Amino acid sequence: MAEQKKKQPVFIEVEQLRPLVEGLNNLTVKVVSSKMIMPRGWGDGTQGRQMRLAECLVGDATGIIIFTTRNEQGLMH
Repeated sequence: MAEQKKKQPVFIEVEQLRPLVEGLNNLTVKVVSSKMIMPRGWGDGTQGRQMRLAECLVGDATGIIIFTTRNEQGLMH
């Protein structure tokens, strides 16, 4: 079996983002601020799972966007 070569990631800038474009985009941005949105849970309440959502203001030299994160992604250290 031949080895499969991994593709190198392609990074884009904020101004190159387009709504509803399928596929993954790799960005290098600076987090300006992060705000926890209402925690959301599902299940029966006792054994239910909890998900925390945060809205983060992020950007680079070309623009700024609001990025929604889940759980630990939105924690600023």
